[in-house]
Amino acid sequence: MVLTCPDPAVVPRELTNVLSYFDALILGIVEGLTEFLPVSSTGHLNLTEKLLGLTVDDPRVTAYTAIIQLPAILATLIYFFPKIRNLVVVWARGLKDAGARTDPQYSLAWAVILGSMPVAFAGLLAKQIITGPFRSLWVFAGALLAWSVVIALAERHHASVVAKGQERAEGDVTIKDGIIIGLVQCLSPMPGISRSGATISAGLFRNLNRVTATELSFFLAIPALTAAGLYQAWDERAVLPSLGLGPMLLGCVVSFIVAYASIAWLLRFVRSNSLMAFVWYRVALGLVLLVVLGAGWMSPV
Repeated sequence: MVLTCPDPAVVPRELTNVLSYFDALILGIVEGLTEFLPVSSTGHLNLTEKLLGLTVDDPRVTAYTAIIQLPAILATLIYFFPKIRNLVVVWARGLKDAGARTDPQYSLAWAVILGSMPVAFAGLLAKQIITGPFRSLWVFAGALLAWSVVIALAERHHASVVAKGQERAEGDVTIKDGIIIGLVQCLSPMPGISRSGATISAGLFRNLNRVTATELSFFLAIPALTAAGLYQAWDERAVLPSLGLGPMLLGCVVSFIVAYASIAWLLRFVRSNSLMAFVWYRVALGLVLLVVLGAGWMSPV
């Protein structure tokens, strides 16, 4: 019996021990770029992992994507630190002083706190579905197209609200707004819907202006994504050493820088532009994916 070594060219990527620097760079860029844009970071990461030859449900891959999500959240905390600090101060003051509760920031703080809770329970309950059948690229393509309709309708509603002079700003955010938008955020774990796409659309349907809806989306993202990232990283902690310190650090640094730039760009963009550019991108990508998957050029899982 003759033992031969397998050709390295045909060894599946999931058998490699260390994530390459190229993988780390690309995934860090994709995470930072798509985490806060209304295009679905989960779906784009799944698609990118497949294009890189990685196994999407490999614990090492899911652990890495959880790790590089945390620097993106850190970018949000740093970018919005003055506002977040003010919210915390006003909220704490309002707990003791009834007069401080008239400050609109007090209601906004409660909107963020209560709006962040539903997705935590939804994520835990739906974890097996999200990490199982929902990882299919068929789901990603379908959700891209379906939620594009919702975003387009939200923009249409927003245009009518502006025409009637009924648009609301940050000082008008209520606890009810936070709870409703938080409930809609429960749909975000499904690849293709997009957490920011879901929450910003809900904000527009609540008659909030685009900047307020977008900032509220960021505020709601901080506790939700931090908890999800830490939970996933802890759940897959045993495989973290196999990822390699260098690639992990590279991915984290890139994710942070790109996420920070994306936050700044999106806030400038929504001040004078609708979300329709993202709708057309989503529709184009969804249709391309349907063709690619239907032709059998790529495996959906």
